[in-house]
Amino acid sequence: MIHAANDRASRVLGWAVPSLQRHVFVCINERAADNPKGCCMARGGAEVRDALKKELGARGLSRLIRANNAGCLDQCEHGVAVVVYPEQVWYGGVTPADIPELVEKHLVGGELVTRLLIPDQPHLAGATHVPPLEVPAS
Repeated sequence: MIHAANDRASRVLGWAVPSLQRHVFVCINERAADNPKGCCMARGGAEVRDALKKELGARGLSRLIRANNAGCLDQCEHGVAVVVYPEQVWYGGVTPADIPELVEKHLVGGELVTRLLIPDQPHLAGATHVPPLEVPAS
């Protein structure tokens, strides 16, 4: 239904509305080096974001999944923090090496990467899977 609304908006307004299925926010917030909270930028947030963009591009998924910069996600103790919408699944301690697994398992296949999940996500109600990516027929 959302895709149909985007198609109608594109026709009526004369501009393309992206039909994204997921948004992935990567914290790249930067704090002073002496801040006790630390920051995701110092822990490699920009590198994680770059690896995500590269992986999505290499797999031809950039039109379905958007990698977004995020300011502070208030999960500093779990940095580098990454959150996937619309499912609102929070990951922590993400490194560039984790990106291929995160893309393959969660973003494409719908399987949560449990080893990276930030604890205490009651909205997930113990779920280990979300709907997989819907790849349009070519």
